Order: sequence, then C-alpha cells, then structure tokens
Amino acid sequence: MPRMKAAIFVEPGRIVLDEKPIPDVGPRDALMRITTTTICGTDIHILKGEYPVAKGLTIGHEPVGVIEKLGSAVEGYTEGQRVIAGAITPSGHSYACLCGCGSQDGPGTKHGFKATGGWKFGNIIDGCQAEYVLVPDAAANLSPVAEGLSDEEILMCPDIMSTGFAGAESGGVRIGDTVVVFALGPIGLCAVAGAKLMGATTIIGVDTVPERLAVAKKLGADIVVDFKKGDPVEQIMALTDGRGVDVAIEALGTQGTFESALRVLRPGGTLSSLGVYSSDLKIPLSAFSAGLGDNKIITSLCPGGKERMRRLMNVVASGRVDLKSLVTHRFKLDDIEAAYDLFGHQRDGVLKVAITP
Repeated sequence: MPRMKAAIFVEPGRIVLDEKPIPDVGPRDALMRITTTTICGTDIHILKGEYPVAKGLTIGHEPVGVIEKLGSAVEGYTEGQRVIAGAITPSGHSYACLCGCGSQDGPGTKHGFKATGGWKFGNIIDGCQAEYVLVPDAAANLSPVAEGLSDEEILMCPDIMSTGFAGAESGGVRIGDTVVVFALGPIGLCAVAGAKLMGATTIIGVDTVPERLAVAKKLGADIVVDFKKGDPVEQIMALTDGRGVDVAIEALGTQGTFESALRVLRPGGTLSSLGVYSSDLKIPLSAFSAGLGDNKIITSLCPGGKERMRRLMNVVASGRVDLKSLVTHRFKLDDIEAAYDLFGHQRDGVLKVAITP
C-alpha cells in the first residue's frame, strides 16, 4: 500500500513526523495532494494536551493543494485542479447545516453533541500536515483557486482569516463602530482586518509584541495599546472618553483577556469570543453589570464550506486585504518538528509558518 509522510500526534508533548498509508477515496471524498499548509494555535493546544485528540491522528486543518483523485460521486471538479478546503468541512445536508450552522456539523458523543464537531481535520479525522489529505463531502468543501493567486496569498483562508473575520461578523460590527481586539496573534490580526471591512472607524489593537502591533496598524488598527504599559481597560476607557467600545473581540482564550473584553464594553455592547479556552471561565459580577447591562457574549467556530472559501479568496483577489505578511517562516514537511518547536515557543517573531511537502 502506498505511504505518505505525516505529522502524527503521539502523546501530549509529542507530535512527530512518521509514515501512514495514503487514504482510500470513498464515493463522496476527494484526495488532495498538499502543496502548502501551516500550523495553528489550536495545534499547539493539542500538542500540550489541552485539547484532546486520539493518539495516532494526523494533525493540521489548513490545506492548500491539488486534487489527486476524485470519488465516483463527486461532480464539477477535475483531477489536477488547484483547490483549498476550509478547516471546517460541513456536509451540506445535516441538521446543523440546514439550521445555518455548518460549523457545528459533526457527530454527537455519548454525553451529547460535541460543539467542535464541524472541525474534522486534525480533530476527529486525519488532517493536513501530510503529503495528502482525504477531504470528506468534497462537493461541499472544495473551492477552486483562481489563476494568479499563490498558495501563500490564500493560506489564511481555510482557518485564520475565516475565524478572524467571523469575530467581526458575529459581533455585528457596524459602520462607525469602535472595536477593540484583544491579542494580535494571527487570528486577532485577521479580526482587525475583518472589522475594518465591516465598517468600523476606530479599531484598537491590544498586545505587547512590537512586530504584532506594527502589523495590526498595516491591517487597519487605528490605535494600538501595549498592555505592559498600563492597565488595558483603563487605557481603552480613556481612549473612548469613558463610553466603552461597541464590540470587543477576544482572540487569545484566557480569563484575563476575556474579563478585560467584558469590562470595556459600552452598555449594550457585544463581546465576540474567538479564543480556545483550556479552563473554566468566571464572569465577575461588576464586569457583567450584575446581568443587567444588555450585553451580548457570542462565540464563533471558523465558518467553512466552499462558498465561504470562495468569498474569502475573492477578498484576497480584490486586494482589499493582504495577509501574506502573516507568513513569517517557511519549513519543509520533513522539518515540521522544528517548525512546531519554533511556533510553540513563539520565537523569532513568528506569526505563521508555511509548511510545504
């Protein structure tokens, strides 16, 4: 049986490069040959054992590649065609999809529904940090790449761009809004870009890494706040003349950033949460206005499917957003363990790494 190289979760603290059989293709599937992929912050949660997945699973959920083989029931595509698939791979016909929430299209568990079920790659099926990946429900998930778009230009579309934009979309950002984004990692930076596209006219980015603050300004942040130079809540309330912000986007997944995002909301404002949390959250009474502040707290899981990918690639092709600068390092798949070490320890100003088999 033909085999391929893949980054495999062995146990908490160990993701290693090894070999696996190339997957067989079912009627509704497609086999994608990976040309470029990347490592996500969620993969680091997996590596640390903070998010549980099965031992032996191939990790990764951000694929750019070429159709190697199509299932017998998949129509409208050709082998050899350049495509991407979202990190979330909805079937298109489940209850969740037909309710308009394809990101939650996944299997239940014996304890009830698994909230991240729509995220299959590198979670409940083998993922993309490999030479090949099997794409389920290919007709709902493969999105052709237009001529002239490079792999690195669209590498953020499957997850980081879709998730960051969802933070602004779910938060209901409107023309003229004041928006703050807590934590300017790749998702937070995409949330900045998304808020600008949605019409926010004052965007505040919060971080402490100079390079990230600079990138945030390029992507649309009007003001940047260094949380090491003073209480960010006090700084943001001063910047808004005590009014607070219309939308606060939390993009890190910690108690501190969540609480700060809640404390800077205006009455009736929205906290849009994108972070992956690894412990229970507490909502302080004062920050929550004792439950009487008309505030909203909303969470988002990266929207997927071919239509979402088509729209995101259109944004890139239009020139309205340029995310190539988020790719700061490049590795071959053979060196993915070194890439994990760099990315996991956030060395050398890393934002995103491009992995090429």
